[in-house]
Amino acid sequence: MPTRITTAIFLAIAAEFSAAPAGAQQPARVAFEPGASSATISGTITGQDHIDYLLGATEGQTLEASIAVEGSNGDGTIYFNIMPPGATYEAIFLGQRDGREARVVLPESGDYTIRVYLMGNDRDAGKTVGFRLPVAIR
Repeated sequence: MPTRITTAIFLAIAAEFSAAPAGAQQPARVAFEPGASSATISGTITGQDHIDYLLGATEGQTLEASIAVEGSNGDGTIYFNIMPPGATYEAIFLGQRDGREARVVLPESGDYTIRVYLMGNDRDAGKTVGFRLPVAIR
């Protein structure tokens, strides 16, 4: 029969292993330099992580983005999705289907999410991919 201490330790260990990586789930705000309408994001992503970038825009504006691999210990299968304000998973641009370059007229005002992620062996084998992601609002 387990003791309360054993049960508490088990629950603490289970919570640690089931928790998502903290950095992968924290959105980062895309900031343009004063007077600029574009910025370039550079970073790395590993395995099953995803990185969310928030970008405020107005209905009718065009969001342009593209992603390029800048070093990888795998195949470099990196993509991004563009999700409208308030969406959790629904995308108005789906990288794995639509490619690595987006030009999307935005249907509403608010914070859009650009979600960067890996696919295939890079995702499954925990590979790391460096990327460069220029974004612009026109």
